Amino acid sequence: MAPARLLLFQLVSPALPVGAFSYSEGLEVLVQQGRISSAEALHSWLTAELQRGALCMEAAALAPLLQAMAAAQWSAVLDLDGWLLALREAPEVRAQQRQMGRSLTQLLGELGWRLPGSPGPGPAASVEPPLGLAWPAAWAWAGHCLGVASTDLVEAYLYAWMASQISAAVRLVPIGPTQGQVLQLRLAPLLAQRAAALEQTDPRTLWSSGVGAGLAQLGHTELYSRLFRS
Repeated sequence: MAPARLLLFQLVSPALPVGAFSYSEGLEVLVQQGRISSAEALHSWLTAELQRGALCMEAAALAPLLQAMAAAQWSAVLDLDGWLLALREAPEVRAQQRQMGRSLTQLLGELGWRLPGSPGPGPAASVEPPLGLAWPAAWAWAGHCLGVASTDLVEAYLYAWMASQISAAVRLVPIGPTQGQVLQLRLAPLLAQRAAALEQTDPRTLWSSGVGAGLAQLGHTELYSRLFRS
């Protein structure tokens, strides 16, 4: 098998068929309100989310999710998965988490890594009940299947979120693709710093101060015209 870090590139690839391109997670609302209208404003927004958003709790949960999966402690996996999903106030974002998680676990099943208890050909692991995971836990399952270290998995989770947000901003703000690449370079040191810290943090000791993000996500359903699903 290829090295785990090389396999990790497949998870962060825009070709991964989970539909991430169709979500903005409230960014569309902020752009229409005029609160994000430049690359600098977007940089400030992404920095705040990486430092204090609900994203941090999801990233911090990846290491304990990996540990629980390795020990086949599926009740602990489901408990943490449900807790993370409940932290998301907006129904659209919860639907996004479920859809992307379902798509990723289905893809992994088709590649030979079927979730314990899930339907499909051949014998399944002897674990009950059947499982369905939202996005963070599905990402952890991918890391478990591919043998990716938790530090790398957390870093990749943050990177995939950042890249998706910048991709949405290129279409919404709009900013040019070169500006998008500049933003990714500027945010890389912070991303690496946050990944290292969150990998060592109990997610249940954290909290989100991303009230603005939550309000923007809740307001997305009220937009007159929309390009994105959240």
